[in-house]
Amino acid sequence: MGNLVQEFNDYRTRMNEVILGKDNLVIKRLWNLDTNTYAAGALDVKTKELLGLVASMVLRCDDCIKYHLGKAHELGVKTEEMYEVFAVANIVGGTIVIPHTRRAAEYWEELGK
Repeated sequence: MGNLVQEFNDYRTRMNEVILGKDNLVIKRLWNLDTNTYAAGALDVKTKELLGLVASMVLRCDDCIKYHLGKAHELGVKTEEMYEVFAVANIVGGTIVIPHTRRAAEYWEELGK
């Protein structure tokens, strides 16, 4: 796993511990809802992660993009599938998504190392 991936994962873990350590009920409930949203249901987990990735790209949230890329990698998404997801995000979001696609492609490459 590349340094870019390790740095993101370490930072995310550290800051999640800080935030959840404050014991705010609303934040805990929101994060629990987020976790449950991506659990298997009528849609499988892989499909939900890819939907989350498209939404994150269109909303231009680089941290969210990295998170969903990592989950997609764990779920065995192939590069060909990922680039189709990138295409959907770009067609929905327009050319403003291109810089986020570049960073997503860079991160995807790092995940594959």
